[in-house]
Amino acid sequence: MKVKDIMNKVVATENNISLREAAKIMSDKNIGSLVVLKDDNILGIITERDIVDNASSLEKKVTSVIKGKIITIDSDQSLDTAAIIMSKNKIKRLPVISKEKLVGIITATDLLANSEEIDADFLFD
Repeated sequence: MKVKDIMNKVVATENNISLREAAKIMSDKNIGSLVVLKDDNILGIITERDIVDNASSLEKKVTSVIKGKIITIDSDQSLDTAAIIMSKNKIKRLPVISKEKLVGIITATDLLANSEEIDADFLFD
């Protein structure tokens, strides 16, 4: 099974919004994260945890709290590859790209829901 078979619709935002605005979008759409873009390039992911950790300064821009290098996966990759990437990098969300464009997102929950499709051998490497 491929990532594109189980990926979710992604909600993205431009990089110039505040944490307060990001929190409102997440609340309105009942989601736990937003992909942050600048001119269609992925800068990072802002999560509920980031909002809570910065609750005393919600006027900060989302770019001030996103962390590290963004890791993505191509939509044609296997679920096994997604599981390995997420496990090795200790991440729960993976933006999905196709032809260098953001097309979706896959989460650890998505992988768990489709665990019968994943080769568990990588767990024992």
